[in-house]
Amino acid sequence: MMQISDTITLRGALEMTVRRGGVPVEHWADNNMIMTAARNALARLVAGDGADKVVTKIGVGTGANPPTPADLALTNACVKPLLSHDYPETGRVRFKWSIGVGEANGMAIREFGLLTVDNTLFARKSRPAIEKAADISIDGIWTIIF
Repeated sequence: MMQISDTITLRGALEMTVRRGGVPVEHWADNNMIMTAARNALARLVAGDGADKVVTKIGVGTGANPPTPADLALTNACVKPLLSHDYPETGRVRFKWSIGVGEANGMAIREFGLLTVDNTLFARKSRPAIEKAADISIDGIWTIIF
């Protein structure tokens, strides 16, 4: 009996620009971890059973721990809708997002997450803190690569 095997490595890349008073003060990019729950969400989507598993939100939180595949939530999360998405090339989806000057103020933002309609944590990335104040905005793109 012939066995056929195909492995798809799911991965992501997070890129952001931090602005103070509209002026860029930091550009940061790194790969991120895809959560175990994302695999279940994708399985439901493929089967046509996952309307609530569509990625629609960006979240920021204060958790300082490095990501693990079993992560389920952000700490003290501020969550908002994504701005848009596109497909820059085969096997990639790119989500555009922003955290405005009036959002998440007073937070020491150390983690970022992509969330589905039902708040399943799809991807998570931690980094050194951004001390969010009223003159700071953050915008970025998050690419999921299949």
